[in-house]
Amino acid sequence: MLYPPVADLVDKVGSRYLLVNLVARRARDIASEAEASENTLERKPVSTAIEEVYTGKLSINNNDK
Repeated sequence: MLYPPVADLVDKVGSRYLLVNLVARRARDIASEAEASENTLERKPVSTAIEEVYTGKLSINNNDK
């Protein structure tokens, strides 16, 4: 079983399409920030982005839709 459940993530964002785009965009940002500062990541950027959506730190605003 995946944690957090995809259904919970979709409920927070609105649709699977928006969820995938939001997570992908944030994961790219996390990876590029780590590369620019020459830091090694403990977790994969996608995992971090998914956790941010689940905890409410990352969400869609009206300008992103």
